[in-house]
Amino acid sequence: MSRSRGPDDFLDPRDSSVEGIRGPRHDHRPEPSREQGPGSAPQEVGRLGPSRTPEPTRPRSDELRKTFDIRGKTYRLRSSEIQTLSELGKFRAVGTKDLQEFAYQGDKARARADVQNLIRHDLIAEKKIPHPETSPRRLLTLSKQGHQFLTRTKRVPKNQALHHGFTKPREAHHDADLYRMYYTAAQKIESEGGRNLRVILDYEMKKRVYHDLVKLGPNRQSSADKKEIAERHGLQVVRGKIPLPDLRIEYETREGEMARVDLELATEHYRGRSLAEKVRAGFSIYAHAQDAAGLRRVLDQRELTAEIFSL
Repeated sequence: MSRSRGPDDFLDPRDSSVEGIRGPRHDHRPEPSREQGPGSAPQEVGRLGPSRTPEPTRPRSDELRKTFDIRGKTYRLRSSEIQTLSELGKFRAVGTKDLQEFAYQGDKARARADVQNLIRHDLIAEKKIPHPETSPRRLLTLSKQGHQFLTRTKRVPKNQALHHGFTKPREAHHDADLYRMYYTAAQKIESEGGRNLRVILDYEMKKRVYHDLVKLGPNRQSSADKKEIAERHGLQVVRGKIPLPDLRIEYETREGEMARVDLELATEHYRGRSLAEKVRAGFSIYAHAQDAAGLRRVLDQRELTAEIFSL
């Protein structure tokens, strides 16, 4: 697969405690990712996720495409197509139908036209991915060429990691589900005046936290040291572990202060202990509608109170 592999690429997304991490150094402070490349700067089309305004994501049907010359290749793209590239890079994989629903507000014809143009330019790839429990679904991912386009045109903030290429089917579907979860949470944040949203996937947090843990050496199991590291990254220690969310959203509040929310996508396969750890860590729990009732029963059995948001 084309995206860079990290040591945590083989971890089950449902088991994201840092106890099982083996990885290279990644600092906590936001910085360009290994995949992103140097010299990136904030893009004009805005924050993570398409704006709710018409300009970037709902272009006029007669909007002209601009020409870009990158490393001997010529691309003709609309602003909405560039925004779609950013979406795919930040989430690794996005369902074709979800992209139509959220990025294009249900305008399937316009979404298909943009996607087809991006595929013609070899900037993205679309593939039907088998699912172990449901029917296959079509997913989109950024290509290596698309990744180069975004970095060389400086279309994303330099502290936003980018990913390209399909992962294993199970992980690809999980990544696509995170995209839907993000939008569910982002709508609430924006309704309260939040802006400049940025996403941090679990892979990034695992590497940063493990970097700090490995520096402890023999003191790695020290409760006090582990608590200090957790607090440094805005996390908590639960039963001797540092649970990590599937997705963190950092944003600026209406008052101009920085804030964050940690999200976990739970499924019916979650063991009671794992779900309890995520709740005690303070994560917002999301689940597909068919899984939510069972997860609530698990929480009731453990006498835990937490809201489960349905996707």
